[in-house]
Amino acid sequence: MRPLLIEHAQIVNEGTSRVGSLWIREGEIAAIYGPEDSIPSRVRESSEHLDATGQFLLPGVIDDHVHFREPGLTHKADMGTESRAAIAGGVTSFMEMPNTQPPAVSHRELEKKFSIAGERAYANYSFYLGATNDNIEEVRRTDPARVCGIKLFMGASTGNMLVDNAKALEQIFEEAPVLIACHCEDEGTIRANTNYYQKQYGDDIPAGYHSRIRSEEACYLSSSRAVELARKHGARLHVLHLSTARELDLFEPGPYSPQKKVTAEACVHHLWFHQDDYGHMGTRIKWNPAIKSLSDRDGLRQAITDNRIDVVATDHAPHLSEEKDQPYMKAPSGGPMIQHSLQAMLELHLQGAFTMETLVEKMCHTPARLFHISKRGFIRPGYWADLVLVDPRQSHQVQAGNLYYKCGWSPMEGQTFHHTITHTLVNGKIVYQNGQITGIRNGSRLLFEG
Repeated sequence: MRPLLIEHAQIVNEGTSRVGSLWIREGEIAAIYGPEDSIPSRVRESSEHLDATGQFLLPGVIDDHVHFREPGLTHKADMGTESRAAIAGGVTSFMEMPNTQPPAVSHRELEKKFSIAGERAYANYSFYLGATNDNIEEVRRTDPARVCGIKLFMGASTGNMLVDNAKALEQIFEEAPVLIACHCEDEGTIRANTNYYQKQYGDDIPAGYHSRIRSEEACYLSSSRAVELARKHGARLHVLHLSTARELDLFEPGPYSPQKKVTAEACVHHLWFHQDDYGHMGTRIKWNPAIKSLSDRDGLRQAITDNRIDVVATDHAPHLSEEKDQPYMKAPSGGPMIQHSLQAMLELHLQGAFTMETLVEKMCHTPARLFHISKRGFIRPGYWADLVLVDPRQSHQVQAGNLYYKCGWSPMEGQTFHHTITHTLVNGKIVYQNGQITGIRNGSRLLFEG
């Protein structure tokens, strides 16, 4: 592989934005040159050249929260199709959840998923081990250098993955050797709310009531309990997909540091949609936790700037359109988002929600810091060249014909974004270029430091 010289890009990295050039050799960033620097002739002569004048060069996005459905649910998605969608969206690394079939609640099943990804993934990858009421031995055996974390469902889940035993919860928070990523919704509250609305509407509950069924109270009861347990045991807790402004008070403001052991994630759909969108989107925007009020959405956006929210991810969770279009009680929760997460966040940046540097912090830098990912998430010499080039002069309209999702639909269809992703690099190779997957599958297993 010849070295690559990316020239004249607007490099957004570590709180700054400046014009520069990047030299990539053997998969890594070998040098960064400012506009005042003279690029050595040996670099120019030995390298392929990519003129990025007028474009933003960002670290590749690290999505800490996806469901790629393999094994067992591959009619909806698989490791190959969804990682292709990821690189088309500038996502170069993903961490995938354990609620597949069978669920990854043992290290034997977990390693099967790593093997599948090793053969099929176009982006870098890791997988969470799922916690249950009775797999504490598997939790204890988790290697912090090779597994991103433990996924804990403190709310409704698939199969036996709801952890509702008080002793099991205490053990997990006391003994987990890695970060605990937690889905927080109170099951008792959800059941009571579901029964109330089902008595009135049967299975065809209006989609807008989803935010009342999976309510603010259900979220707060569970997330406050998780935070309490984490602080009691000194555990590293990462609360996933916050959906309410009320929950934000549970988290300390301020930039992420290793001393900040309780952290929070927001997902793009909770930052984009709000309660009124159920009227025209229906169950297409049925997610768990539910999309809630406009004030909740705006509170989450503000919390990104305030640094109460540390990471922005997708909870990419595809279902077939015919599954999503069923009556409320039968329609599954979740939707595809990974191909357009960066573009959506860039659009919010244009609307003044936050700076470009903050966007990069929440989608690239902090996931790398929070999960202790080795040599990724930053544009630094010696780091792997996971990169994305974005052109702010080209608009992009989301249409069924330009989707890479296996499910074939997107809640963003019809949306025009004012930035186009032109190139994505994974480990130094161009894997996506000008609307096309190059066919190079260059993902590798994420490794972690400490």
